[in-house]
Amino acid sequence: MRRRQQLPPVKPADRAAVHWRFKFKSKRYSLPAMQSAVFIGSRIYRGSVYGRTHPLSIERVPAVTALIRSLGWLPDSRYRTSPRAKPTALAGFHTQGYIRALMQAEATQRVSERDRLRHGLGTLSNPVFAEMYRRPATAVGGGLLAAELVAKGGVVHNPGGGTHHGFPDRAAGFCYLNEPVLTIRRLLEMGLRRVVYVDIDAHHGDGVEAAFDGSDAVRLISVHEEARWPFTGALVETGGGAAFNLPVPRGYNDSEFAFVLNALILPLVADFAPDAIYLQCGADALLEDPLSRLALSNNTHVAAVTALRAMAPRLIVSGGGGYNPWSVARCWARVWGALSGQDSAQMLESADRDVLRALRWGRKGQPSDEMLTRLDDPPRDGPLRDEIRTGVAALLARL
Repeated sequence: MRRRQQLPPVKPADRAAVHWRFKFKSKRYSLPAMQSAVFIGSRIYRGSVYGRTHPLSIERVPAVTALIRSLGWLPDSRYRTSPRAKPTALAGFHTQGYIRALMQAEATQRVSERDRLRHGLGTLSNPVFAEMYRRPATAVGGGLLAAELVAKGGVVHNPGGGTHHGFPDRAAGFCYLNEPVLTIRRLLEMGLRRVVYVDIDAHHGDGVEAAFDGSDAVRLISVHEEARWPFTGALVETGGGAAFNLPVPRGYNDSEFAFVLNALILPLVADFAPDAIYLQCGADALLEDPLSRLALSNNTHVAAVTALRAMAPRLIVSGGGGYNPWSVARCWARVWGALSGQDSAQMLESADRDVLRALRWGRKGQPSDEMLTRLDDPPRDGPLRDEIRTGVAALLARL
């Protein structure tokens, strides 16, 4: 039996963060029992990649599933197999024509020039591959299942979800279907009044923001790299009043994340008093990721999960970006550890290391020895830059 220890608290970056952190320690409801945490996976992800040279040439959900099973953290009682969302469910956000085009592209493994131009299919970012309909439809099915599972309170991790760039009539940014939008809409259909969407992916969730523009029922909080694709999510973008966007500079570090979490994200969540929180927990803001220039450790993701869990009776945590197979597997394993009450700041045993050694990444070679021996990254602290303070102050002023 592996030892369990209490996860260390996040160190606040300044006095404002201290104020907010302790203000949020008590809530009017009790937290869901750790036994209620559920992990959603599927065999569809195994062996499914976007292509040899694509950033998603790596396996991610199978890697984290294998790792947490090796760690002894995923008994059958906590695992659910994701269903595949039916076309009628997908039509809750996506157009019928787009759904048909996506299904046709998978069936024929080709895309007409008309569908490429109209729907963004068959491009370098959104290529034709064997499971290009079934895989994203399964991710959506996992999100819809997550919504049902947390109906009476609880916590669900759906690492296959988080596809936040999809639009009703087209694919974008590796996202063929928008799982977060469909999941949040399902929560609202079930009678929840307010949902907060928090996005810590390195890339702005433009598809989600567009879907809930002007909403009174959904508050969106996104922290993402400035001047990075899709080049949306500027500080002044409000999403019709529903969105709070904080673009951060290159080198965004753990100290700055702690400040943003405690001084911005938690106050915005508390102010909205949500019935549920959806956390898009992309791993591409980590230092090792090739598609951002941010410098976080996976300790930040644990801090976010731990803090947000105390803010609402329902929490859904998805995956998202993440293009280094070892940093993604370790990060999402730690996320699951935080949700299910495991100590994830520890050395890995031989069988666990074998899971990580089996991963392949043709584009970038091999991981460091440290990434094969521990789950937790070393802290990546640094200065708290004025532009982040200023941005946080500007967003809080909107309250």
